[in-house]
Amino acid sequence: MKLICDLDDLPQDLRGGSVTIGNFDGVHCGHARIIERLCARATEVGGPSVVFTFDPHPVRLLRPDVAPPPLTWTKRKAALLAELGVDAMIAYPTDEALLSLSPRDFFDEVVCRRLQSRAIVEGPNFFFGHNRAGNISMLETYCLAEHLTLEIVLPVKEGDDYISSSRVRQAIAAGDIDWASNALTEPYRIRGMVTHGSARGSRIGFPTANLDAVDTLIPGTGVYAGQAYWNARPWPAAIHIGPNPTFGEDVRKVEVHLIGFNGNLYGEALEVDFVARIRDVRPFKSVDALIAQLNRDVAEAKERLGAP
Repeated sequence: MKLICDLDDLPQDLRGGSVTIGNFDGVHCGHARIIERLCARATEVGGPSVVFTFDPHPVRLLRPDVAPPPLTWTKRKAALLAELGVDAMIAYPTDEALLSLSPRDFFDEVVCRRLQSRAIVEGPNFFFGHNRAGNISMLETYCLAEHLTLEIVLPVKEGDDYISSSRVRQAIAAGDIDWASNALTEPYRIRGMVTHGSARGSRIGFPTANLDAVDTLIPGTGVYAGQAYWNARPWPAAIHIGPNPTFGEDVRKVEVHLIGFNGNLYGEALEVDFVARIRDVRPFKSVDALIAQLNRDVAEAKERLGAP
């Protein structure tokens, strides 16, 4: 799968296929259904399957004060889409010129002239062009006039809720990793740099990697079972998000205990998947009581992860 960041670099073999346009933040099961139809349409028209997305999300330029934290970064999004069979992802640099295009101009310039699309696949709540003035009805009219195939894919449900990036974001912020895991195509992942902490974990036998500069949504306060990746190698992990009330601290931290790991990770990049929520964060009456609970947390994390 190719990741393209400039339409001037788009090779001819990635034109003339099936296209879907959107943010695809998180890459959830609703997105997966769109991608399934995108790939099918690409086969029908004999061209590539292409996802056109935006980097950054347009709202980060238009209304940065209300922009939600993203669920994925660009390369992670591309990797998730590649797993679903997409031939190329275009991460178009969002700028004022793009955002000022009318729906008709966006369709003519991007969809027709630059991508030379022969088929389009979208969800029913698709909007495009300046001020999101374009809708599915307008897109249908444009496609009919240009002899492009348009397929509308209905949303997917998880339980009683329709799956959307907003709903996934809500679940992760609340610590509902089970719902998010069922809604996403892969476990929810964050990344950050390992920085120095108080080193208290090492002194009680549970060293943690303190993550800073996390550029995606941090899950709600709690203790989780997960998988850490350092130099692409996976490590089972117990993850603590929140303050350390036993020691009188109220600063929210992301602390990752790599089970069985011995080494120095300071200054290293770390990626972490969230697999299951273990418990709430709470104070303990003594350090010994905390250590006993941490042992139970590690045992439960290993059980949830199927780790030896």
